[in-house]
Amino acid sequence: MSLSIGIVGLPNVGKSTLFNALTKKCVPAENYPFCTIDPSVGIVPVPDERLYKLADFSKTNRTIPAVVEFVDIAGLVAGASKGEGLGNKFLANIRETDAILHMVRLFPLTGGDKEIAHVYGNVDPMRDIGVINLELVLADFETVTKRISNIQKDTKKGDKEALLEEAVLKRVYDALEAEKLANSLEYTEEELKKVKQLNLLTSKPMIYGLNKKAGVKNLDEENPEYFKKMTDEIIKNGSNFILIDAKIEDELKDFEGEEKDMFRKEMGGEHDGVNDLIAGCYKLLGLETYFTTGVEETRAWTIKKGSTAPVAGMAIHTDFKDKFIRAEVVFWKDLLDAGSYGEARAKGKVRTEGKDYIVKDGDVVEFKI
Repeated sequence: MSLSIGIVGLPNVGKSTLFNALTKKCVPAENYPFCTIDPSVGIVPVPDERLYKLADFSKTNRTIPAVVEFVDIAGLVAGASKGEGLGNKFLANIRETDAILHMVRLFPLTGGDKEIAHVYGNVDPMRDIGVINLELVLADFETVTKRISNIQKDTKKGDKEALLEEAVLKRVYDALEAEKLANSLEYTEEELKKVKQLNLLTSKPMIYGLNKKAGVKNLDEENPEYFKKMTDEIIKNGSNFILIDAKIEDELKDFEGEEKDMFRKEMGGEHDGVNDLIAGCYKLLGLETYFTTGVEETRAWTIKKGSTAPVAGMAIHTDFKDKFIRAEVVFWKDLLDAGSYGEARAKGKVRTEGKDYIVKDGDVVEFKI
């Protein structure tokens, strides 16, 4: 399953710095707007200690984690929906992703070794969020307006599918006109299919990365009432947020384990924001993980929450859905606690499940086809 998160935000809020930290891959991150002209793509493993415990249990030769694709998209500015700052190109790049990571700057203009400019001259996260979201809204407004116009011929003929699409798009139109995101609306299953066809920017799930800087007074400390108002608004709109110090995470990208934790504390960092962010994005997309494990390979497989066993098997190979006979399932911790498959089976922890079984996060599955 190919999953991608587009990192968006104003110039100089820490998008490319975070991307470096996420992917251990260098892209331009200099202190000036639009330094990243083409999106850079990085495949990032989802942190999951269960996978490595299972690999150790099986004495496996190869361990393969679940992954998320992050796309570093150049900074947007007001007017991007009309082409300002190469905005149309960048908005097209966002349209291809499954979800949006909206980076927001909390750190001040000065502090530390150098001044980091802000495109609007001062730090105001709620304004910045509004600028980016409005550009996404305006781009979608144009898309929806064109689509409503294009289906008029069919709606006049009384075509049922066209009438259904027109009805839901008019609701989306009204929301966008009120500067609300398309994902703020509730849809029936049929309506959702129609909306998804347009691949709207504001219908994508969104998570906010609130970027702070160690050793300086960030906005959450400078103005806690403003910060609470902002985060309450994010949550009210159905999104979530992660606090992160992109600069520290970038500097620590080549370290691992206890050494990384030690250096983070020495630099003033509080927790592993990158792992929190990756896990948060994974959850944002409504995904779960099941495992296969053996001597040759232990692997994490990505599925949509609520997948039946045959559908989950398609993550391994599309043939698994049609050729599915049954699945042997054991919860990862039950398997480890038992010490062996044989002991887990003897204790009744290994179950035989049919095609209607809903695979759970953390299941270890062996498919029989």
